[in-house]
Amino acid sequence: MFPQSEVSTSPPTRRVKLAPSLLACDFTRLGEELTRIRDADWAHVDVMDGLFVPNISFGLPILSAARRASPLPMDVHLMIERPERYLRDFAEAGADSLTVHVEATPHIHRAVGMIRELGKRAGVTLNPGTPLEAVRPVLPDVDLVLVMSVNPGFGGQKFIPQSVERVRTLRRWLDELGSAAEVQVDGGVTAHNARLLADAGATVLVAGSSIFGPDGPEAGIARLREAVT
Repeated sequence: MFPQSEVSTSPPTRRVKLAPSLLACDFTRLGEELTRIRDADWAHVDVMDGLFVPNISFGLPILSAARRASPLPMDVHLMIERPERYLRDFAEAGADSLTVHVEATPHIHRAVGMIRELGKRAGVTLNPGTPLEAVRPVLPDVDLVLVMSVNPGFGGQKFIPQSVERVRTLRRWLDELGSAAEVQVDGGVTAHNARLLADAGATVLVAGSSIFGPDGPEAGIARLREAVT
């Protein structure tokens, strides 16, 4: 919980997009779940290889199926080693944006350049324990910076409060560059902390369990939308 004094009541200065994480949906009803989140802005697809993170999620076939089932932009987060090996495959499978980790490749500028050459939105991210300076050299070249507010690999984790200041710092750096890049946050995002993140400069919120909850994704999206409006 955040202290009451930290909870903002002023409206965010930028429109905030919502990106439900398909990792939390019911995969026996993928098409239906995608239809139920049609009021969101993007669909977030987490790809894990069991090497970069201690979990295996899904890959190209699921992305292809989601692409056929929904007109939502497919926002693909690659938690995989040497992601440049698969960028073209994910682009062809239906990704609209591809986000790679600075820790996963020694050639982050090359990976970002490859994504842009494929005509996709290029994103960069880093683990919560990695200093923000690691992404600073590539900020002029990206369309999106993802702040991981949990350690990547599993859904349903507790939000790391220090992530708010990381968002604020990244937004300041991007503003200094004159960049319109999105600042995205993924991990433990709820209606309670959504406004705080938006006021810090986040423009895309990824949420899994707080959207695909027991009362359905429509209600989860409505709660988050109200929180940042």
